[in-house]
Amino acid sequence: MAVRRSYGEACPIAHALDMIGERWALLVVRELRLGPRRYSDLAAALPGIGPSVLTQRLRDLEGVGVLSQRTLPPPAAARVYELTPWGAELEPVFAALRRWGMRSPVVPLEGGVSADTVFLGLRAYFDTAAGAPWSATLRVRLEREVYHLVVDEGALTDVRRGEHPGEPDAVVTTDQRTFQAVLRRERSLADAVGAGALTVDGDEQAVQRLVDAAGTPA
Repeated sequence: MAVRRSYGEACPIAHALDMIGERWALLVVRELRLGPRRYSDLAAALPGIGPSVLTQRLRDLEGVGVLSQRTLPPPAAARVYELTPWGAELEPVFAALRRWGMRSPVVPLEGGVSADTVFLGLRAYFDTAAGAPWSATLRVRLEREVYHLVVDEGALTDVRRGEHPGEPDAVVTTDQRTFQAVLRRERSLADAVGAGALTVDGDEQAVQRLVDAAGTPA
């Protein structure tokens, strides 16, 4: 399928921008990096996009093969969008943009972030050298979202959105604001638990180790 608008250049960079260079396009892709999402989930994660623009971006990205649609099996039976294998190959592009954007001399980082962005940041800056090697499976419930994390010998080997079979070593239930504050060391885990803003079912030491390993960008 041809792109809606084109720079008209036989340059691979221009061609890539033909497909993913429209406003909001890469942020839509960002919100699919940890797993499939329904239209309503994408709209909630990107409140500034507007329904007509979101619909068009999804149509465009699907048309060029960056994402696809499928229906989840019962009982969910919901229509979701997900990255194709080719679309998932944009991962190094996001890593490069993150490093480049963090060093911006002119634009401060301000405004809110989606729940997925919190876990993408955790994955990007996880400190494998924080303490002795440890292993654990954790489930984090942030309001409407659930995330599955696996730490193996001190390395964060898996981060994905959605329920996962099996019993984790710890289940964290909280809101996004509290979780971000704990990861940023703006609030201790013990304080959040003591105040009832965060609960841990299972191995609280594993959760503390996760917090200790949550690195922050320089």
